[in-house]
Amino acid sequence: MEKRVIHVAHSPDSDDAFMFYPLVAKKIDTKGLEFKHILKDIESLNRDAKEGKWEVSAVSFHAYPYIADKYVVLPSGGSVGDGYGPIVVSKEPLETLKGKKIAIPGKWTTAYLTLKLFEPDFTPVEYYFEDILPAVVGGEVDAGLVIHEGQLTYKDFGLQKYVDLGGWWKEKYNLPLPLGCNVVRKDLGKELIDLLAQLMRESITYALTHKDDAMKYARKFARGLEQDPERSERFVSMYVNERTVDYGKEGREAVYLLLKLGREKGIIKAEIPEKIFSDEI
Repeated sequence: MEKRVIHVAHSPDSDDAFMFYPLVAKKIDTKGLEFKHILKDIESLNRDAKEGKWEVSAVSFHAYPYIADKYVVLPSGGSVGDGYGPIVVSKEPLETLKGKKIAIPGKWTTAYLTLKLFEPDFTPVEYYFEDILPAVVGGEVDAGLVIHEGQLTYKDFGLQKYVDLGGWWKEKYNLPLPLGCNVVRKDLGKELIDLLAQLMRESITYALTHKDDAMKYARKFARGLEQDPERSERFVSMYVNERTVDYGKEGREAVYLLLKLGREKGIIKAEIPEKIFSDEI
């Protein structure tokens, strides 16, 4: 009998690679499921999810209300910044972001949503996330909204931080900033959804308890940090930790608050579901 194939779509970055390593390397019992991994940048994954393309996918929380008819959020696998998150950087000191031209990694990213909550009045210019730092250096934009490993490498480009949005969010709301999540398609049915939630949790737990092996695999995806074990491990630990295993009460509260504020400010145009996590439905 053929194994059921589950496509798991996620970003080709080191934190996602770290948490999915046990599934890729078949380090855990997949209960008869065959996992195929699809690697795409987060904005492409957000677009794919709107079509319901993959059974399991990493997406931005900002995008979730637009795909809530097709997906629920898994209780594990979240990228949550506790006092840190996407960073706005510039070449020259800025007094304000108001009216500035800012490079962003996509309008469906949570980084963009959070920046709009921080400063509503700026001109966004969409770039592939790897091209944002060079665009700031080259003077194409006044500032750049940096995600992924760029949060640790922007100084290597001679750039300076204007604001850490995760730090701003923590100071304002005393909550962590939920950035990305893993979602599962509703049409798979409750039994399979519950199994995938269990396997996701087991995969992350295995990676955290076999850190050396998981990091060896993840380092292949550490853009700009491949030869920098210390910073690549630091980046992974920022976004794969106890909150990735389980959001916890504060993490879930932060998710609902972020989406509520986005809706109230008119940034999110879709309705916010009352319940979004698979174990709440």
